[in-house]
Amino acid sequence: MTVLTSNEQARAWLANWPGADGPALDRLERLVALLREENARQNLVSAGSLEQVWLRHIADSAQLLTHVPRETPQPWIDLGSGAGFPGLVVAALRPGCEVVLVESRTRRIEWLTRAAGALGLDRVRVAGARLETIEPFRAGVISARAFAPLGRLLDLSARFSTSDTIWLLPKGRSARDEVDQLDGWSHTFHVEHSLTDAEAGVIVGQVSGRVSVKKGRKR
Repeated sequence: MTVLTSNEQARAWLANWPGADGPALDRLERLVALLREENARQNLVSAGSLEQVWLRHIADSAQLLTHVPRETPQPWIDLGSGAGFPGLVVAALRPGCEVVLVESRTRRIEWLTRAAGALGLDRVRVAGARLETIEPFRAGVISARAFAPLGRLLDLSARFSTSDTIWLLPKGRSARDEVDQLDGWSHTFHVEHSLTDAEAGVIVGQVSGRVSVKKGRKR
């Protein structure tokens, strides 16, 4: 599999991806400009990653859409959205999809709200609260980028999932280990190679629910 290694390659991949039309690419350009401006006020992303923003944040987020149907299941809930990745990128590329951005930090909530408004993303909703306090609803897709270890993530968010919900979890180098070590859940998780990092993986799959752990088995 070809791995993207530069902003130029990331932008070329996006330009040639069937899911990105002219207006979508314009929204991504605007998102990058807004991010650079806001990052001068608050540290949304590291300075190093901002230099490689198209690779590290835009394409890295957009690749998740390669694992869902063109008619994306809705709503898409993005946990711990922070700077808006992958949630704002998903919404920019699929503006007809309802995207719920879950974020508890006040300044990040304000940023996500402003950015969604500036990009004209009317189907984006910012859920500004801790995940534990949000009334559950059935999600079509659940994404989370660097939010919590897999077991803890499921404990916190499985109440939003049905057996049909698609989970998309960029996990870096820990992806395979986290799947291998997961106990207590019936799932179909597997690891896909990241398009933007040769050593990283994306956990993809579905969860059926909890299962009992045999007595005496080490966790």
